[in-house]
Amino acid sequence: MHMDFTRLHPLLAWWPWRLALALLCSGCAASAELRKVQEAPPVEPPVLVGAQGELSPARTRAVLKALARQGQGSELLTRHLAVEQALSKTPLTIGNEVQLLRDGAATYRAMYEAIRGARHHINMETYIFRNDDIGVQMARLLAQKRQEGVVVNLIYDSVGSMDTPREFFQQLRENGINVLEFNPVDPTKARGDWAIAHRDHRKLLIVDGGIAITGGINVDSVYSSGSLASSRRTPGTGQTPWRDTDIRIEGPAVAQFQQFFLDTWAKQNGPALEDAIYFPRLDEPGPAIVRAIGTSPDSTESASQAALLSAIEHAERSVRITNAYFVPDERMLRALEGAARAGVDVTLILPSHSDVWATLYAGRAKYARMLRAGVRIYERKDALLHAKTAVIDGVWSTVGSTNLDRRSLDSNDEIDAIVLGRAFGKQMEAMFLDDLQASEPISPERWRERSPADRLKELGAVLFENWL
Repeated sequence: MHMDFTRLHPLLAWWPWRLALALLCSGCAASAELRKVQEAPPVEPPVLVGAQGELSPARTRAVLKALARQGQGSELLTRHLAVEQALSKTPLTIGNEVQLLRDGAATYRAMYEAIRGARHHINMETYIFRNDDIGVQMARLLAQKRQEGVVVNLIYDSVGSMDTPREFFQQLRENGINVLEFNPVDPTKARGDWAIAHRDHRKLLIVDGGIAITGGINVDSVYSSGSLASSRRTPGTGQTPWRDTDIRIEGPAVAQFQQFFLDTWAKQNGPALEDAIYFPRLDEPGPAIVRAIGTSPDSTESASQAALLSAIEHAERSVRITNAYFVPDERMLRALEGAARAGVDVTLILPSHSDVWATLYAGRAKYARMLRAGVRIYERKDALLHAKTAVIDGVWSTVGSTNLDRRSLDSNDEIDAIVLGRAFGKQMEAMFLDDLQASEPISPERWRERSPADRLKELGAVLFENWL
């Protein structure tokens, strides 16, 4: 049997020239919504959705009071909840359990545990699926679950996984795994309009419709080592470890992530999926408030950027951002500068080296301007920074795949989890401070003394920043 998965789950009912007009309209839509919220911040209590649907006003008030008693609620949290609701079409879900996966080692442990426990289906979406130690181990585990009768569906990006032999994916197919190549580089394999610039940069694992793991970590051995405490080399590679973060979510919010996966499969005209319980009846295992945000070049709004911008604009105490590929546009620069000038502690942790030199130097070209406004900038040492996280006012947090560059916002499918609450925010701030200790501050004085060669690299990179 096969399943028609194009219907929405009840919780969700509520090259570049061809993209230019759509992207322009998308930016305008997001800007208009953001201006509306900034000019008249919402004061109505948020609408929360649980496992049984929308909460009544009375239960919503009870939930907020309970959060306050637990030290997780405040006027700041209420404000960020209202702003977040005003900016997105997907609902805020209550009753989720969230676990911060601080590095690749923790993420792979959580992924393997979830996969081993799968009973009826596994959906995986990744930019890179490497045929190295991690990739081979993951492939064997997926094949084993398939032999046990579990439905396994995999989406991998054609460009991101270009170095992986086609025979590797063919072996997965022969083991019964349903494999979909996202926007094949070879135009003869395209299942619709050939869009080489449109890439699937998401990293998402869903098990039995009840567990979701997402963030910035691909299936690749460079993430294998924990990278918060030292500069340990990745075993067997001689490479400096990649510093990245994921999040594990269990509860009603998983249905949102599931829908994004199934929508991508449908848009790519993938083969009919085997029948499985893609949307099971979910419990409420924890107190966390979560929203899934999926962005795509064909979206009507840049939801991820709009959410981050609004959170920055409404920050009252702190903005703490860690991002791997940082080439902020004018709106993001103004938001960061405005917050810093208003007395908010705005601190960025950015890479000291990168696998994409042009992105590194295009971002550095913005340093002087931000430093003048009072933004504090640090560069992570001893690891290649690949994380895309933020925590604002200790109550608004995001973990996902979205970089702050034009490629993420204009050309990629991305996915992010937003978590509202003090408990998770406290964990995020602790992780941020650990990264800060492993980073070097960039002072205005030091930045003025950088070499002429670095300045030339910045000038050259800026010429291409709209394509990075």
